[in-house]
This record gives sequence, C-alpha cells and structure tokens, in this order.
Amino acid sequence: MAEDVFKALADPTRRRILDELVERDGQTLFEICGRLVTRHGVGLSRQAISQHLAVLESAGLVVSRRQGRYKYHDLNTEPLQRIVTRWLGPDASESTP
Repeated sequence: MAEDVFKALADPTRRRILDELVERDGQTLFEICGRLVTRHGVGLSRQAISQHLAVLESAGLVVSRRQGRYKYHDLNTEPLQRIVTRWLGPDASESTP
C-alpha cells in the first residue's frame, strides 16, 4: 500500500493535483484541469489528468463520488497519515538513539 502512495507522489503533476485538492476539495475533472492550466501552466489533456487521478485514486489519496452527472474528487489523507505514523509515531522518538 505504501508503495502505491510513493509511486503516486513521485510525479510532479500528481502532487500539483493534490495541492489543488488541499486548497479546494471536491472538484470535478474540468475544474482541476482549469486550475492546473491557470495556476501551474500544466497544459495536459483531460484524459491525461484523468489518468493521473486514477493513479491517485488507486493509491487511496483521492476518493471520487458521483453526484448527478458530475464526478467530484476529494482528498483522502489517511494513507499519508499511516506513513507518517509508521516512522514518526509516538514510539519513533523513543527507539531513536
């Protein structure tokens, strides 16, 4: 599971998508594409952004939900919290020399 998270975070476009979802959660593909173009100059097609979202979704970092005819994407920080807890949890400081 952590391997999928690291793979998803390895790409700068996916990190920008996560940054945009941190700033405003619950965006459609169209909104994400628009924000990436205007704020970051990322001129990828909607299909390419959709593929990036699929990688983020398979890593558990993004959760999508359908509402009517729209599909909204929400940030899920739980996989990141598990990684942080693994190395920086309460017991980590006690075991470090």
